[in-house]
Amino acid sequence: MTALIPARHSLTFRLLTAQLAVVLISLLAALIVAALVGPAIFNSHLDLSGPIDPRQTDFHIQEAYRDANYIALAAALPTAVLSSIGVSFWLSHRLGQPLWRLSRAATAMSSGDYQVRVPISDVDKEVAALSLAFNSMADQLEHTEELRRNMLSDLSHEMNTPLSVLLVYVDGLQDGMVEWDADTHAVFAEQLGRLSRLTSDLDDVSRAQEHRFDLVYSTVAIGGLIHNAAGAAAGSYQEKGVALEVTGSDSTELIRVDSQRFAQVMANLFSNALRHTPAGGKVHVRVLRQGVGTIVIEVIDNGEGIAPEHVKYVFERYFRAKRSDSDDQSGSGIGLTISRALIEAQGGTLTAESAVLGKGAKFTIRLPLLSN
Repeated sequence: MTALIPARHSLTFRLLTAQLAVVLISLLAALIVAALVGPAIFNSHLDLSGPIDPRQTDFHIQEAYRDANYIALAAALPTAVLSSIGVSFWLSHRLGQPLWRLSRAATAMSSGDYQVRVPISDVDKEVAALSLAFNSMADQLEHTEELRRNMLSDLSHEMNTPLSVLLVYVDGLQDGMVEWDADTHAVFAEQLGRLSRLTSDLDDVSRAQEHRFDLVYSTVAIGGLIHNAAGAAAGSYQEKGVALEVTGSDSTELIRVDSQRFAQVMANLFSNALRHTPAGGKVHVRVLRQGVGTIVIEVIDNGEGIAPEHVKYVFERYFRAKRSDSDDQSGSGIGLTISRALIEAQGGTLTAESAVLGKGAKFTIRLPLLSN
């Protein structure tokens, strides 16, 4: 859950309030001093003028006014300075503590500690926003680092298996223990094909991240695309014992897409649903029209589902949620990344939903219908 910024006043408001407070305190000090000291000084000067020389009265009045102002300013200026120092100390302390925490956290993160976070309570709105942004960045960096470690581990595993097989056969051929025949050729072809697919997947995910797909558009009926994709996946579903139900494969709504790339997306979604649905489960594919200009394709399974904290990461490259069972863990973890990029490149969206583990997941494609 995203942390919320505390409902506090902004830093600008606090600075303005502090400055106004200093001005008001200074004026109040001047008024108090003038009220207490001014009359006494004024009366003393009037007493000095006396009744003897009325011409001195104006002079003493002016002197009394000037002296009262000087004394009031002499009291107001130190009061203003002291107030400014106090307010500045309070503001610097209030701002310095969270900024110092941010500085220490940034230093720790630069040293590789991606679990460091800063508190966002009891601070000004701007500082709270900065702390929240820092924590969000830390979350992303921590997740990216985890994906990087998983990616290296997965790629190492994916490459190690075919390479190990090939090395064993190469050693056997060199020692004369293995003959080059049809079986040996099939093994080499299979393992080299696996390595080729892996490098192709890596290239595809780079294209997906950089939006470098070369798309060949055509106008097709969505029902036909779904029917063909379901037919291609039917054998795998039957072999595992998972029911595949398709609704709307007879739809004649027209869309403009790259048919081959769209088939690739549907193959990824079918494969992903099959991988995470146990034998005896069911995958339901629905084609619906939404409003006047959108077609919706839903792939719904009743399998293991996705943990709520993982839903937002399922389209990130190399992400694969840890599973508690022993089902197949094959795959490089980039199929959904490529699928989303392909759908977005064709003007649509691909989203994932899963309420809770064990209750299945739903992947939804939304694409614009062809304008009549």
